[in-house]
Amino acid sequence: MSDNRATKAKQIAATKRIAKKGRNLWLVPSQSHSGQYVVELGKDGAKKCSCPDHETRNIRCKHIIAVEITRNHVKLADGTAVTTETVRVTYGQNWSAYNKAQTHEKQRVSDLLHELCGGIQSPERTGAGRPRLPLGDVVFGSVMKVYTTVSGRRAATDIRAARDHGLIEAAPHYNSISRYLEEASLTPLLSALVLESATPLADMEHDFAVDSSGFSTSTYARWFDHKWGREMRKNRYLKAHLISGVKTHVVTHAIITDSSVHDSPMFKELVEGTARRFDVKEVSADKAYLSKKNFDLVAGVGGVPYIPFKSGAGGHGGNALWQKLWHCFQFNREDYLKHYHKRSNAETVFSMMKAKFGGFIRSKLPVSQTNEVLCKVIAHNLCQLTQAVFEFGLEPKFWTVKEADPKSGEASQDDLQSPS
Repeated sequence: MSDNRATKAKQIAATKRIAKKGRNLWLVPSQSHSGQYVVELGKDGAKKCSCPDHETRNIRCKHIIAVEITRNHVKLADGTAVTTETVRVTYGQNWSAYNKAQTHEKQRVSDLLHELCGGIQSPERTGAGRPRLPLGDVVFGSVMKVYTTVSGRRAATDIRAARDHGLIEAAPHYNSISRYLEEASLTPLLSALVLESATPLADMEHDFAVDSSGFSTSTYARWFDHKWGREMRKNRYLKAHLISGVKTHVVTHAIITDSSVHDSPMFKELVEGTARRFDVKEVSADKAYLSKKNFDLVAGVGGVPYIPFKSGAGGHGGNALWQKLWHCFQFNREDYLKHYHKRSNAETVFSMMKAKFGGFIRSKLPVSQTNEVLCKVIAHNLCQLTQAVFEFGLEPKFWTVKEADPKSGEASQDDLQSPS
C-alpha cells in the first residue's frame, strides 16, 4: 500500500460523507467527480470496490482504506494505527483569476460567442419571400439560450440585450430558434463550432481523455412486458461521446448518439477530429475502447494510447505497439496507470457541464435534442476559454485555421434552409 494512497484515504474519510448501505456495503464519494463507489467488506475478509483502481490492480484502494478508517481499525504498512481525524483539505487554486473569470463570465462568453459566430457564412438568398435570419445570429441565440439554462421565452431578454450591444444584427424570436434547432443540417455546423471553440487552446492541450455520458429527455420508450403483464416505460436519453483536454477540460470533438450506440466505434472519429487541430501526445480511455484498431489509430496521429487491458487480452498477436504497452501494463503497471487515470478528467468535464447547464434536455424532437446537447458543449468550451483568459492570459482568436475538409460544417451551411 503506497503512502499516497493512504493519504488520500485519510482525506476521503475526513472530508467526505461515507454512508453505510446494508450489512457489509458502503458508499464512498469520489474525490475527482460527483459519483461514488461501492465498497464491500465481506465477513471472510474479502474486500471489494467498484473503482477502476481496485478492479484493475486488485489491491486495497483508497476507498477501501477510507471505509476501514471510518470503522477505526486500519493499520498502515509500518504497523502504526490510523484513526479518523477531522481535517479539512484544501487544494491550490488561483483564486484571484478564478473570481475574475466567474464574475465576468457572462460578458466574456457573449463576446467570445459573437466572435465565434462571426465566421459563419449565411446561405445566399434565393427566390422571393421573407428574408432569412442571419445564420450566425441564430446560432448565437441558440447557444445563449442553453447557456442561460432558461426557456426560450426567458432567454429572449438576454438575446435582445446582445442585439442592443451590437453582438448580433437581429434578435431571433424564440420560436425561430426552436425551428432552427429542429434542422438536421444545423448539426454538422454545431459540431464544427465545438472544434473551433477549442482551437485557441491548441498550444496548451496535448493529452486527451475519451468517455461518454447520458443526457436525459422528457420522452419515453414504451413496451408491453409479458412477464409482468403490463405496459412498461423507460425515460429515453441521448449519449454524448466526448474527447477533452486534460489540462483545461475543453472539448475538442463531440458526437451525440442514441443511448444504444456503443462507445468504441466512436473512438476513431473523436481522435481524428481532434488531430485536425491538436498535437495529440496521449489518449486515455477505459476498457470499453480497448481494441488493436484503436491502438493503431492513436499511434497513427502520433500519440500513445493508455487503455487498460482486459484480463483475457494477451501480449501476442498484435503489432509492436500493442505488445509494448501490454508488457508495460503487466510489469510496470504503476507508471501505466498514472497515464491512464488522466481519463478521470473526462468525467470531470461531464460533471461540469451537467452542473452548469443541466443533464436534462428541454427539446422534444430527436434532432433538436442532439443540437441542444452540442450547444451545451459549445457553451462549456466558451466558459473554459474565459477561465484561460484570466488564468493564463490567453487571447482567443477564431477562424485562423483554414480548412477544406467537408466535415468542418462549411458545406452544410449552404444547404441550411430557413424553416417556414
